Parts: sequence; C-alpha cells; structure tokens
Amino acid sequence: MNVLVFDIETVPDVEGGRRVFGLDGLEDAAAAEALFNLRRQETGNDFLRHHLQRIVAISAVFRSRDQIAVWSLGDEQADEKTILEKFFAIIERYSPTLVSWNGSGFDLPVLHYRSLLHGVASPRYWDQGQDDRDFKWNNYLSRYHDRHTDLMDLLALYNNRAFVPLDQMAALLGFPGKMGMSGAKVWDAFQAGDIEGIRNYCETDVLNTWLVYLRFQLIRGVIMEEGYRMELTLVQDYLQREERPHFKEFLQQWQAAGVTPRSPGPAAQ
Repeated sequence: MNVLVFDIETVPDVEGGRRVFGLDGLEDAAAAEALFNLRRQETGNDFLRHHLQRIVAISAVFRSRDQIAVWSLGDEQADEKTILEKFFAIIERYSPTLVSWNGSGFDLPVLHYRSLLHGVASPRYWDQGQDDRDFKWNNYLSRYHDRHTDLMDLLALYNNRAFVPLDQMAALLGFPGKMGMSGAKVWDAFQAGDIEGIRNYCETDVLNTWLVYLRFQLIRGVIMEEGYRMELTLVQDYLQREERPHFKEFLQQWQAAGVTPRSPGPAAQ
C-alpha cells in the first residue's frame, strides 16, 4: 500500500485579498495587515478564511513497499500552481492513502479552493464512484472513509471539543513535536525570504504525523510490535542517511526522548 502523509504551509493571499476587498495600491505587508484587521473585526482573531490562504509549501512522507521518502514538493522557486500540480499528480499516479493532522478541517479545503483558483484538475481525487466503482464506498472526500485519514479528527471521534494539537500529541508520545517554527511564524519567515526554513518546518510536521500514524496503526492491529519497530528503524535510518540539518536535529530530539525501535514510547517505560 502507498501512503502519503501531507501538510501544507500558507501565507495570506494578498493578491486575492486586493481583488476581493478592493485593497489596490497597498504593498503586500500592508494588504496582509488589512486582511488580518478585517478578519479580527469579523471574528476576534486574524486567522484568514481558507480561500485566502496561499500555499507556499506542501511537504510529504511517502511510504511505498520497502522505501520511505520525506520532501517538499517542487523547488523553492515553485509557484502555488506548480506545487498543487505536483501534489495531485502523486494521487493520480499512485492513489495513495492520504494521512493528515487536521487535513479535513484545513489542508484539504485550502487545496480545494486554491485548485479551483488555478484550474488544477485531479479526476482521481474527486472521484466518488463515477469513474471507479470502488470509490463510491471509499473515497478521498468522505469524512468517514479511510482513503484519507485525518488523524486528529478520527482520534477525537469527530468531536472538536476533543481535538489535540499535533505538537502536543507528538510530544506526549515521545516524538519531537514542533521544531524551530510554528504556523503563526510562517508569514514572518516568508516576508524574510526564508522559504527553506518554512519547507524544513513543514517536513518535520509530516514526520511527526507519520510517527503518530504508525502508533495508530499499532493500536488498531494493522501492524504488530515487530512491524512497528521495523517502521521506526526505517525512519531513523532514512534521517541518518539523508544528513540534512533539520533531519539530524529531529533524530537527535527523538532519540533524546528515549523512544527507540526497542522502546515504543513513554507509556511502555
């Protein structure tokens, strides 16, 4: 089975904001602040609606056969349309099981609206049985199907009062959690031109999500203890082999927590 864990990072869509709210003449920073102010007046917080979130990074863990890969789609100069095309191309080619943390509540709706904006097609993703009969009973769009597993939503039993932040859940299990940045800092990093930092941060988020997903697969009996330990070893070997600084830091923090292939987690110690 092919599994694709994904996470997105976004910034205000200042160009779209200018069109929607008539903010012509404002520089990007001023236009973004105007969007934040409008949102605060509306809701009391400045978290913009999904359609005004511009995607600047999609990172992924792809698990297939005996291999694993962790990367960000496109290069640092890739525009939003290119990043979207690369994401949906993976679905068109491999029909993977998608795994996310709050993907139903945030990532996928943003992907939908931004694909609509750019005209990015993905017949496989949108299929609900029209092209493949199996997709009538298990597709990417239904909340209760497992072709997309939103771990946060499922573990909370679809009850938003029970939602848990990814970094807290990962840390509770002995994984690194947030490293060096948070979603609230992405706009600042983007303005400073730190696309690499944003992509690295997004990659550590999908690593945390993958590790939590492996624990979920363990408790539901999809993998046994031996298989779980093998998966942890596969991830650690990959991070060691890649020799990228943020992977090295992730591995060091993970090992410092004492969660190793021989030690499933804090609860078992």
